[in-house]
Amino acid sequence: MKPYYITTAIAYTSGTPHIGNVYEIILADAIARYKRLMGYEVFYQTGTDEHGQKIEEKAKASGKTPQQFVDEVAGEIKRIFDLVNTSYDKFIRTTDENHKKQVQKIFKKLYQQGDIYKSFYQGKYCVPCESFYTESQLASGKCPDCGATVKDEKEEAYFLKLSNYQDRLIKHIEENPDFIQPESRKNEMVNNFIKDGIQDLCVSRTSFKWGIEVEFDRGHVTYVWIDALSNYITGLGFDVDGDHGELYQKYWPADVHLIGKDILRFHTIYWPIMLMALNIELPKQVFGHPWLLVGKGKMSKSKGNSLYTDDLVEQFGVDPIRYFVLRETPFASDGNIEPEVIIERYNAELVNTLSNLVNRTISMINKYHNGQVYLPNELNKIDKNLIATVLNTKKIVIQKMDQLRVSDAIQEIMKTLRRVNKYIDETEPWILGKDQVNKARLSTVLYNLLESIRQMAVLLQPFIPETCENIFKQIKADQKTFSSLDQFNGIAETVLAKAVPIFNRLDAEKTLKEFEKRIGQEVDMLEEVAEITFADFSKIDLKVGEVLASEPHPKADRLLVSKIDLGTEIRQIVSAIREDVKIADFVGSKVIVVANLKAVKIRGVLSEGMILVATDEKKLEVVTVNIEKGAKVS
Repeated sequence: MKPYYITTAIAYTSGTPHIGNVYEIILADAIARYKRLMGYEVFYQTGTDEHGQKIEEKAKASGKTPQQFVDEVAGEIKRIFDLVNTSYDKFIRTTDENHKKQVQKIFKKLYQQGDIYKSFYQGKYCVPCESFYTESQLASGKCPDCGATVKDEKEEAYFLKLSNYQDRLIKHIEENPDFIQPESRKNEMVNNFIKDGIQDLCVSRTSFKWGIEVEFDRGHVTYVWIDALSNYITGLGFDVDGDHGELYQKYWPADVHLIGKDILRFHTIYWPIMLMALNIELPKQVFGHPWLLVGKGKMSKSKGNSLYTDDLVEQFGVDPIRYFVLRETPFASDGNIEPEVIIERYNAELVNTLSNLVNRTISMINKYHNGQVYLPNELNKIDKNLIATVLNTKKIVIQKMDQLRVSDAIQEIMKTLRRVNKYIDETEPWILGKDQVNKARLSTVLYNLLESIRQMAVLLQPFIPETCENIFKQIKADQKTFSSLDQFNGIAETVLAKAVPIFNRLDAEKTLKEFEKRIGQEVDMLEEVAEITFADFSKIDLKVGEVLASEPHPKADRLLVSKIDLGTEIRQIVSAIREDVKIADFVGSKVIVVANLKAVKIRGVLSEGMILVATDEKKLEVVTVNIEKGAKVS
C-alpha cells in the first residue's frame, strides 16, 4: 500500500482548546480516514507544544512545576481529541525525551555548519506569540499576528540564517504550485513575507528556563520554532546522525501539513528553510485551513463566545458535531458555528435527508416483505437514472477530497441522498405494496433504495464513522470499502430487523434552552458587531470598581467569581479570566465594570455586570486603572 503522512499543528498547552481549535483535528481525521478507505497506509500525527515563557508563567501562577502543568493540560487535550473519535496514529509531546534529544542535535548541527550564529537581539517582543519583530513589521505599533502590545527586549540569542535560503525557497514555491494551499494563502506569503526579504530568525532565549536547553550553551533554551516545528520529523523517528527509524524512512516527506491560516508563515518560511539547511526533503504540501467562527468573529474569552467540545458533544453527540464543523467550513473561507445553525443542519440533513431515508426504507421492507431483502429484477429508466447518479457520486467525492474540499464532498453526498429520497416519490412503493402482482417491481425499488443507502454510508464514513457503522448494522451490509462502490450490488439477500431511528428531530426552542442551561449563559451567537451612535454608547454605564475578593467558580474551571466594590454597592461578577490572572494580584486592583448589564446566572452563579478585558486571542489581560472606586468612565 502507498504511504500517506498527514499532520496537524500541535496544540499549545496553555489551556483547554475550544471547538475552533478542535476543528483542525477533526478535519485531519476525516482526510486520514478517507485515505485509508482509498487503500493508503496512513500515518496521522498530532500532539502538543509544551515549552515557552507563557507556560512557565502559568505554571508558576498555578503553584505547579511546568512539567506538572503541561502533563495535566496535555492529558486534557488528548482526552478531547479522543472524545471526537479521531484516529491519530501518534500523539507527540515536545517534552518527550526523544524529541528533546533530537532538537538538541538539530540545533547543534545547524550551528556547526554555520546556519545558526550567536548575537544579541534588541527589538519588539510579543509574549503571546513568543516572537520578536522589528519596528517596520508591527501593525500600528502592535504585534502583526495577534494585535497584542509588544515590549522592548534585549537579550543574547542565537539566530537562524533564513536570508541564506530565500532564493531557494522562492524557487521551490514557483516550481511546486501546490506546495502552499489554498492559492490565496500562497500569494499572501510570497507578497507579504518573502518577496521583500526574509530576516534572520531568533531561535534561542535566555529570559526564561522552560524549554529545551542548547546543549553547548546551557544559558540558552531552544526557541519555539526549532522545538515545535521539528515534531513533524522527530515523531517519525528522525535522527540527525542518520540512524532514522522505519516510520521516517517510510513516511517522510509529509503529504500534507494541515494548519490554521494564522500560523502559515511559520510553516511555509521557517520550517522549509530549516529542512533545507538540514538537507531534508520538504513536505509535499502545507494547507492553511480557514477558521471556524462564532457569529462571524473569532472565538474569544473576553467576548464570552467560545464554544467547547464537551458542551457541544453532550448536547448534540459526537457525529453531529463532526458533521457540522466539516460541513459548515468551506475550502478557503471561514466557517461559522452557532447552536441555532447546528440544530437547523441537524434536522434538515442528518434527520430529514439521511435518518428518515434509512428508517423509511427498512420500515417498508419489514411492512411489505416481512424484512426479507430480495435481489432486483428488471430495471426501468427511473432505476437506471438513480443508479447512475449513485455510482457517479464516488467519482465526485474522490475529486473533492483529493483537493481537500471536505465540505464540498459532504454536500455532494447529501445531494445524492436527496435524489434517493426523490426516487421514493417517483416509484411510490406504498402503491406497489397494495397488490401482489407488483411484488417483483417493489423488490427492485426497495433493493435500489437499500443499496443507495449503503453506497452513501460508505462515502460518509470519514466524516461520521459511528453513524455509518449503525447504518451498516441495520441494513446488514458487509461491503464497506470504496472499491465496493464500482458496482451497484453490495447488498445480499438477507432479513432485516425493525428500523431504529439514527437521529431524532430536535425541538429548536427546547434544545436551545437545554444548551443554554448546560453552558450557563444565554445562547445568542448570531448577533454581529455593528456600528452604534453616541446615544447608544451613552446607555452603557461604566464604573471603576475595586476587587474585594475573588475565588474559582464551583462548577467551571475557566471562571472566577469576584466581589467588586463600586463605591455605592458591592456586585458579584463571574468572568472567564481564571486562566489569565493571579488571584493574589487581582484582589485589590481597580477594574472597569459594565454596571448596567442585565444580571444573569452563569453556571448557576449570579453575575451582576461585566469586567472589561483586552485580548489578542492568545492572551487576556484585565483592564486596570489607578482612580477611585465609583468613578464613572466616559
